[in-house]
Amino acid sequence: MIQITPSIKSTVKRALAEDLGHGDITTDSLISSDIRGMGMVVAKAAGIIAGLEVALEVFRHISPAMESQVLIADGLQVAPGDVVAEIEGSTAVILKGERVALNFLQRLSGIATETSRYVKAVQGTKARIVDTRKTVPGLRELEKYAVRVGGGHNHRYNLADGILIKDNHIAAL
Repeated sequence: MIQITPSIKSTVKRALAEDLGHGDITTDSLISSDIRGMGMVVAKAAGIIAGLEVALEVFRHISPAMESQVLIADGLQVAPGDVVAEIEGSTAVILKGERVALNFLQRLSGIATETSRYVKAVQGTKARIVDTRKTVPGLRELEKYAVRVGGGHNHRYNLADGILIKDNHIAAL
């Protein structure tokens, strides 16, 4: 399970600010903030779950009163129709956070699932699946976590993690 660090909280906050803008005018116009509801996170395809706690943090960021229950933890295989988690609380909060939460969950689960496929393909050999720094800006911590969930390994987190002389360095010399 991923630790929700200050940088992940900041990433969630930025993602919500981007999506909500000045507010969800549709939800605010139609749904009273005191109406309670329950939402389920349901797998649409087979794969490896990754980033569930990040997705749930989206709802907690909007309202700390939101309750959630993880039913299938990160790193586990899911099939279409599997209920991965349940969220309970303000229906308005569920509606405001659902797209951002699903974007995190889908992206990270996709990375974990694809990594897992490569890991299985080299099983029984001495090869290891290792990531790169080619990540979406601002999502490196999350994407590298998803690689680990899928059974892969992290290479360098940033340029300070080791010397790696590449063609561009040689050309510049």
